[in-house]
Amino acid sequence: MYVASVSGETWTYIGIGVAVVFAIAGAVLLITSRDDGRQARPDSRPARNSFRQGADDQPPPKKRVAVIVNPTKFEDLDETRRTLAAVCAEHDWDEPLMLETTVHDVGYGQTRQALEEGVDLVCALGGDGTVRAVGEELIGTGTPFGLLPGGTGNLLARNLELPVDDLGKAMAVALTGRNRRIDAAWMTLDPEDDDLVLEEGAGENSSSGERRHAFFVMAGLGLDAAIMDSTSEELKKRIGWAAYVPSGFAHWLTDRFRVTITCDGGDTETRRARMVVIGNCGKITGGIDLMPEAEPDDGLLDIIVLSPPGVAAWASVAARVVTRSDRTSSTLSRSRCGAATVTVDEHQRVQVDGDIIGEASRLSVEIEPRALIVRTPSAKGGAGA
Repeated sequence: MYVASVSGETWTYIGIGVAVVFAIAGAVLLITSRDDGRQARPDSRPARNSFRQGADDQPPPKKRVAVIVNPTKFEDLDETRRTLAAVCAEHDWDEPLMLETTVHDVGYGQTRQALEEGVDLVCALGGDGTVRAVGEELIGTGTPFGLLPGGTGNLLARNLELPVDDLGKAMAVALTGRNRRIDAAWMTLDPEDDDLVLEEGAGENSSSGERRHAFFVMAGLGLDAAIMDSTSEELKKRIGWAAYVPSGFAHWLTDRFRVTITCDGGDTETRRARMVVIGNCGKITGGIDLMPEAEPDDGLLDIIVLSPPGVAAWASVAARVVTRSDRTSSTLSRSRCGAATVTVDEHQRVQVDGDIIGEASRLSVEIEPRALIVRTPSAKGGAGA
C-alpha cells in the first residue's frame, strides 16, 4: 500500500488548527455556563426573609431566675411566690423557679439543681444561713447571686446596701442591677484535731464537706459564737436583732481563753481573749460598724480580738467600737491579712455568718478574692449591667 508522506511543516499547521478548535469550543462552553447561572440564580436563591422564618415566629427564650427559699421564714409563701412572679413578668423574665430548703439541706443541693437547670441568676430568700449556703455553691461559677430579704440580720445585703425591707425592690435589683465581684472567705477546722466536735448537720450536703465552710460577712469563736448559739429563733422572729442582747449579757463575763493568731504565715500574736472575730465585711447586727476598714472586695480579712477582763473594760471596748477607733490596745486588737491560723488553749464554739459549725481548738481562714458575683444597685438605683 502506498502512503503519501506528510512534511513536518504540514503537521505543525494541523496541530495549530486542532488547538484553535478546542480553544473556541471551551470559550463557548464557559460563556454558556455563566449565562445559565445568571438565569438560574434568582429562581434558586431563597428570599432574604426566608432566613428569618422561625426567628420571628419563635422569640428567644426569656431569662429565668431560681429562688432558693427557706419556707419557715414566711407565713404566706404563696403570696411571696406571686410577688416574685409579678416582678419577673414586669421585667420580661420567665416565671421564677422556686426551690425550697429542708432541714437536711439548707440550700446547697438546691443551688446545684438550679445551676443544672441553666438559670441565669440564683437568689437566696431566707436568713443569713440560707445566703451562706447558696453563696458557697455559687463561688467560682460565674452565675450572679441575688439577695432577697427573708431573715433577721440580712447582714450581707446590709453591707452591700441592698434593699432589706421590700421584697419587690430587692427582686428588681437582683434582675436588673449591676454585677459586683466580692471576696469569699473560707474557714477550715483542723483535720488533725482528734477532739474536734462538729455540729450535727453543719455542712450537710455541702460540696466542700463538714470541715470547710465559706462565709461572706463574719466568722468567730468564743463569746461571739456562744451568743449566736443561745439566741432563740422565736425571739429573733418577734423582736429582730435585739434578741441577741439577753444572750450577750448572759455570756459577756465568761472565762477568757488563750489565743494565738498567725497572720500570713508570719506575725504571731498571743493573748487572753473573750472572743475572736474574722470579717470579710464590717457591719454587724444593729448597724454597728465593728470593722470600719473592712470592704467585701479588698482581698483582705479583718481580725479583731476582744479581751476585756471586766465590766469597766467592756465599756472602753464599746466606746472604741462606737467611735470607730482603729487603735490596738490590751482590750481590743486589730489586724488585716489574706490568711490566718487561730489556735486556742481549749475548745471554743465556732460560727460562720451566724451558723454554729462546732467546737474547735485550731482553725485556718483564707480569702478568695472576687470569687462571687452579687447583684447590687446600679449607680442610678435601677437597671444596671
